[in-house]
Amino acid sequence: MDSQVEKALAKWPNVPYCYGWLALDAQGSWRMRDEHAQRNGSIGERITQSALVGFIQRNYMPDEQGRWYFQNGPQRVYVELQAAPYIARLEPEMNLILHTSQPMPELDEVFLSDSGNLWLCGEKRVAMLDGRDLVHCLSWLSIDGKAIDDEALQRWMASAGVCGQLTLTRENTTIPVSYLLESQAPERFRFVRSPQAQSADNT
Repeated sequence: MDSQVEKALAKWPNVPYCYGWLALDAQGSWRMRDEHAQRNGSIGERITQSALVGFIQRNYMPDEQGRWYFQNGPQRVYVELQAAPYIARLEPEMNLILHTSQPMPELDEVFLSDSGNLWLCGEKRVAMLDGRDLVHCLSWLSIDGKAIDDEALQRWMASAGVCGQLTLTRENTTIPVSYLLESQAPERFRFVRSPQAQSADNT
């Protein structure tokens, strides 16, 4: 958290929380949701100002209930998550990086969902891979020790992960890949996609 944010919190500790105005989309872009976007269920307008994006990312964190927020000075701004708390991307050198510009921690769990999304877990961080990068990661996957093809992958997904052992190998480390129902991701990884006000909140 930025030092000026900590000072603002100390000076104004009881500023009401904000809901619905900020979102993180499935490609890892921040979105500003005005009243029109909120009324129409839109993800909102993409934030492109680099200084603002950096400020949001440095002050982005979860509360005890798994609701993610951006600490905007003295005000807590809760984030609508289109997909996951973090979005991972592939750099040109094939390194995984989070949407916050931090390296993806060493993987300890990997999941492939019924929607075809790759979920990556490491050091208590949960990220969904940007779908645009999935095709570049297929070479990391194998099933029963053999290189996977589209047909074998479709069979594995259709069987909900029962048809063979899917693994991901990266940097000489092989990790089992588990099947995940996308709808159960928030419960499985303990995050809230659409935070709502609670009676215990600072209002």
